[in-house]
Amino acid sequence: MRTTTPLRRALITVTATAAVVLTATGSAVAVPDPGTATAPHTAALSLSPLRPVVELAADRLATADLVAAAKWGTDSPIDDPAREQQVLDNVAAQAQQLGADPDEIRVIFRDQIEANKVVQRDLFQRWTDHPDQAPTTKPDLSVVRQEINRITGALVQALADTSAARGTFACRPELALAALRVRHEDHLDALHTRALIRALPSICRD
Repeated sequence: MRTTTPLRRALITVTATAAVVLTATGSAVAVPDPGTATAPHTAALSLSPLRPVVELAADRLATADLVAAAKWGTDSPIDDPAREQQVLDNVAAQAQQLGADPDEIRVIFRDQIEANKVVQRDLFQRWTDHPDQAPTTKPDLSVVRQEINRITGALVQALADTSAARGTFACRPELALAALRVRHEDHLDALHTRALIRALPSICRD
């Protein structure tokens, strides 16, 4: 979806200093740097109903480093269609129990999965190019997946709780602001920021 003129205007009006966030179509919009936000802006960010969704998406992405380390040097591929289908089926079933749209949740979690693979692929390339940076110990992938499942369940709940907010005109600017705040507070590097952007485009329904 291309960002509309009113949406661009809404984003510009809250700009303190410019930073760049990508929309679902890859176009750039100006949003405030959370490090220089005024107190009212900071409060608005903290109260955003979409903040928990973004935080959980970032938490899920943080597990990608462990997944990559567990798979590195093994026959386990980054792309795992059977595992991915299981995740999508599980979140759809949970969404149905919560009264949320299973198809919508599937689409959102397809983005979560692809974002996770962005981190894994980048780390694999980095470790291939710089073997001295490769992990020397392997996390237990089954234990890591237990944590992923926990975060996934919480994210489905958060998506169900914010169904109304995700269908409003304000969703995209609020999502962008929440993402910048999470990036700032979690000190996300360029890779994880790029992956977080990849995880978010389907959150809003407009």
